[in-house]
Amino acid sequence: MATVDYFERKLDDKRRLTIPAELRAEFMSGVVLTRGFKKYLHLYPKALWDQQMESELKGNILDERTSDLNVQFREGKTEATLDQKQGRIVIEQHLLDYAGISRDVKAVRAGDFWRITAANKP
Repeated sequence: MATVDYFERKLDDKRRLTIPAELRAEFMSGVVLTRGFKKYLHLYPKALWDQQMESELKGNILDERTSDLNVQFREGKTEATLDQKQGRIVIEQHLLDYAGISRDVKAVRAGDFWRITAANKP
């Protein structure tokens, strides 16, 4: 089976993003959506967030970089479960506004997580 590293979708009227069937097992633990470093979103499998991101964000409380990363990734962070029937997640409006996403979505694998942008952005 080929690895899926890219997909495009249209959000429905309830701001739901359908995850391709080939990727749903990856998100069975749930999903975490955060703001990215620029005007895009990060989509993490919940298990990955819990195992890797949380430990990285703990860091030294006096380190300004650690503080900045915590603000970046926790401001607007949402968690959700994958709709078992159709493999959908809801993306909160404030995250869509941050990334400039209206309806057309592009998702690209960036290592173990996904970068979500408007489909018309480079």
